[in-house]
Amino acid sequence: MTASAPSSAAQGAGRWADGGGEMGELILLVILAGVQFTHILDFMIVMPLGPQLMRLWQIRPYEFALLFSAYTFTAAAAALLCSLYIDRFDRRKALLALYGGFALSTLLCALAPSYGWLLTARAAAGAFGGVAGAAVYSILGDLIPETRRGRAMGVLMTAFPVSAVVGVPLGLFLANHFGWRAPFVLVFALSLLVLFGASRLVPPLHAHVEKARLRNAWQLLQSVFADANHRQALAFMAVLVFGGFSVIPFIAPYMVSTVRLRESDLTYLYFFGGLATVFTSRLIGRLTDRHGKRKMFTIVALVSIVPLLITTNLRPVPVWIAIAASVLFMVFVSGRFVPAMAIVTAAAQPGVRGGFMSVSSAVQQLASALASLASGVIIGRGADGSMTRYWLVGLISIACVLLCIRLARRIETRG
Repeated sequence: MTASAPSSAAQGAGRWADGGGEMGELILLVILAGVQFTHILDFMIVMPLGPQLMRLWQIRPYEFALLFSAYTFTAAAAALLCSLYIDRFDRRKALLALYGGFALSTLLCALAPSYGWLLTARAAAGAFGGVAGAAVYSILGDLIPETRRGRAMGVLMTAFPVSAVVGVPLGLFLANHFGWRAPFVLVFALSLLVLFGASRLVPPLHAHVEKARLRNAWQLLQSVFADANHRQALAFMAVLVFGGFSVIPFIAPYMVSTVRLRESDLTYLYFFGGLATVFTSRLIGRLTDRHGKRKMFTIVALVSIVPLLITTNLRPVPVWIAIAASVLFMVFVSGRFVPAMAIVTAAAQPGVRGGFMSVSSAVQQLASALASLASGVIIGRGADGSMTRYWLVGLISIACVLLCIRLARRIETRG
């Protein structure tokens, strides 16, 4: 399929956009952002709960990293498996089935009586949630024209800061007052609301199914990996995620053990950092449409080196300095993903976009799992309980930033 010959899926997307108008497009984005919000909140909530869980079950940094990475390892495996078949189904039906499984798995997290049970439930939540996240980007890629995709990505990516502004502080409040299970109950309840909205408002998307069913599963996988542009995009995203998640999971434990903040202070870090990113994500999205995906990625990625250095070398400071460092980190480190996801989504051949985005999700999840495990091995504990060698993790993350800038220049935009 060539870029000059639009697929039936693209034609159907155009008819939907014309019929739905700007308001219809916004409603769709809100629903998709709701899926991402709950998925990301479920993923993120373990990080600020780290100090509580490590104290409750007397687990070491490596065991906490395993709890975090179990989610992403199973998400990677499930996304890779689903990439073989997901384009054979209506994208709406696939999203609803996967997201329903995610909601149920999150409820099992809330019911976990032990570390082992929670580890298993987190693995199940990752398997469903990771593929549901990939389905979201496939739907967006089918329905939103390339000329507005940066703005759409900006709206979708606000799911991350909103979860930090509203979800994580609220989850921490519930955890401090009702126990660590309460945040998972919150995510389950929100997921049921979003599932209902998605079932009513996400349109059917099945124009791609007929051609996908003519290929067997391995032909689909070959069509994803045989394309050099696909491989470049996957490598780019793997390096970007590895660099980010080598640092991110250990921010909360580092702030408590080394910067000497109270666990209650973590709420302010996530609140103000996320609040700033609510505005900057959409701004970066608009600037991406105006100035180009690669240019904006390069600028934001280079600036992100500064908060990476600050965060991984911070020593005991007043809480307002830690908050300022958190704001810079969230704005620029998470901000890189707005133009990055626009680059990756545009790199896919339209006929295999679902499979490609599932493979991309698998690559991202695997990269984040390996990053957290690697950091868990590198980071040590001092005699006073502080975390050591976090600065080395920061340097690894910066090296990944520089490599990503080089990789982004090689990725072509497809129809």
